[in-house]
Amino acid sequence: MFRAILIFIFLCIKTVGFSQVLYITNNGSTSFTSDAPLEVIKASSKSIVGALKSTDKSFAFSVLVKSFEGFNSSLQRTHFNENYLESDKYPKITFEGKIIEDINLEKNGTYNIRGKGRFNIHGVIQERIIPCKLIVNDGKLSISSSFSVFLADHNIKIPAVVNQKIAEEITVTIKIEMVTKK
Repeated sequence: MFRAILIFIFLCIKTVGFSQVLYITNNGSTSFTSDAPLEVIKASSKSIVGALKSTDKSFAFSVLVKSFEGFNSSLQRTHFNENYLESDKYPKITFEGKIIEDINLEKNGTYNIRGKGRFNIHGVIQERIIPCKLIVNDGKLSISSSFSVFLADHNIKIPAVVNQKIAEEITVTIKIEMVTKK
């Protein structure tokens, strides 16, 4: 009985003593490309914020829709914000979930991982699995990914008059640098 109590106390101390590392970022970028038959549109943002917990590998990232710059004209940016993504009504794009793979975020290396979670654009949440490349280097994380977003999946409607200028499938690229929160 005494041995069982000692094992229980040891396990409790071990659990309480287990430290959680929180990785944060405000140093990331995301870009998108619409490659339609009559026009290529590119824009990017450097306003990604997010966090990742080491214990359960849960994460949350967001980017302000109005932070995207580039486009082929200021009018195109205005239409993007007012007519398509309705950034006053839906100000953020978010992705929150967990890393699927069982990896050690404290061990240096390059890992191919998948983030599974809720991807929210234009107020429409889609369950997504997004493949990423993760580089762990001395307590810093570098995450990169490229994936597609279909406008119809998020109720983003393109008027017939410009449907040859805006692609139905948008390519999204992200690059995020994360450090431990002090």
